[in-house]
Amino acid sequence: MRALFFSLMMVSNNPTLFDFSKESSLRNWVIINDGVMGGLSRGRLALSPEGYGKFSGTVSLANNGGFTSIRCNLAPTAVPQGAKISMRIKGDGKAYQFRVRHKPMAYQSYIYDFTTTGEWQTIEFPISEMYPERHGRRLNMPNFNHEKMCEFTFLIANKRNEEFELFIDQVNLTN
Repeated sequence: MRALFFSLMMVSNNPTLFDFSKESSLRNWVIINDGVMGGLSRGRLALSPEGYGKFSGTVSLANNGGFTSIRCNLAPTAVPQGAKISMRIKGDGKAYQFRVRHKPMAYQSYIYDFTTTGEWQTIEFPISEMYPERHGRRLNMPNFNHEKMCEFTFLIANKRNEEFELFIDQVNLTN
């Protein structure tokens, strides 16, 4: 019983998953390019002069490539029943994915596809709408139905050579 109490205490209830500012540390963020599979895409994450996260780069289909992503590692974060993801972003009119995992190195990621408008926008959706996928293949499993999450990712993979730019202000978990 004591171990269960301790593990429950280790789960964060903070609804702000990440809020960029000029002082933000990027140490919990990881860039994952298709080079892990031989591709040549290049993504990067930096802070803009205004203090937003700027995910930008080039997607290349060469060498069976075609994606780049940025991942934020979190302390295990409680996901209440009926929770929603809310993110304030400004993109370039391109399609992206927002992904979460319920535990480190989980077999599947849970995906929400969205398209940016070129203007600042707030995108909100129930986390239960996120579908399971692995390596670009949708899995025959239930949508996200876990009690916690440990990471989230922004990914671009539009099956074309392209440059991209996505500004991120904040990502929240709301009820």
